[in-house]
Amino acid sequence: RKRVLDHLRQQTYLTKSVKMEVVDLRDEKNPWFYAFYFDGGLLSFTNYLSHRDKHLQETTFYIEKAVGKVGVEVALTYTDDVETKELSFANNIYTLDGGMHLTGFRSALTRVLNDYARANNYIRENDENLGGDDVREGLVAVISIKMPEPQFEGQTKGRLGSPEARSATETV
Repeated sequence: RKRVLDHLRQQTYLTKSVKMEVVDLRDEKNPWFYAFYFDGGLLSFTNYLSHRDKHLQETTFYIEKAVGKVGVEVALTYTDDVETKELSFANNIYTLDGGMHLTGFRSALTRVLNDYARANNYIRENDENLGGDDVREGLVAVISIKMPEPQFEGQTKGRLGSPEARSATETV
């Protein structure tokens, strides 16, 4: 039951303003009913993933934009947790092992934060740039792309291999 509910919850977050209802009548004495509806989509998903942690920013960052035929949607926030929580999806398929869209997101996030830190003198001219692990500590992010004919690696579709997903995500 948990696996089904977790999957339906994810799908509802990924498809904002859609309501999903599940009814299990196999046990007539103890039927169960669940309804999922998240108007905020990925914003709600990111807040759900980080609800036990202290947020380090007031507002969750959110963007949705298309580059060519690739739609990119990202929500992220930072918490006081040292762990990173990154979930990535391609056409609503959970990509457990990430792939090109997650690589593009990580690359862009590291670049943007380093550019900002240098422009505002948080990193001096002779100092090294922040590394990817540095900028992802405490990060809670959901990356979702929609694209025609995505190319997955392996039969489980655990990793997205489409190069255009990386460039689109980096651009957004």
